[in-house]
Amino acid sequence: MHKDVMTIREMCDAFDVTPRTLRFYEAKELLFPIREGQKRLFTRRDRARLKLILRGKRFGFSLEDIRQLLELYDMGDQQLTQLRRTYDLARDRLADMVQQRDELDEAITDLRNQLKWGEEMIANLTSQTHAAE
Repeated sequence: MHKDVMTIREMCDAFDVTPRTLRFYEAKELLFPIREGQKRLFTRRDRARLKLILRGKRFGFSLEDIRQLLELYDMGDQQLTQLRRTYDLARDRLADMVQQRDELDEAITDLRNQLKWGEEMIANLTSQTHAAE
């Protein structure tokens, strides 16, 4: 990946994405490949942006949040504004994820209890059926 530009196929192979995904991010103004006719050539900057897009998606950031964060790169403040905004979004996202996990843990516990109750009911009814025979 030391080349100045990569083709769409090379990008797909390097980042395990589809051409459709890259075209979608281009349409959403997240990536800006060089266009040579039908050919798209992705720069180092596009590769860096794609890494950030994929990481942001993994953490559950919206594409709009990601786009806004990427736009903050060129503010001329050594990315301080971008880093602060990313930090704030990440902190909020982590709080949401922890809350979702807690709710899921509670639902799992409730479902396990229901399954245990169901097992006991089945066992009781089975033993009553066998006793009546």
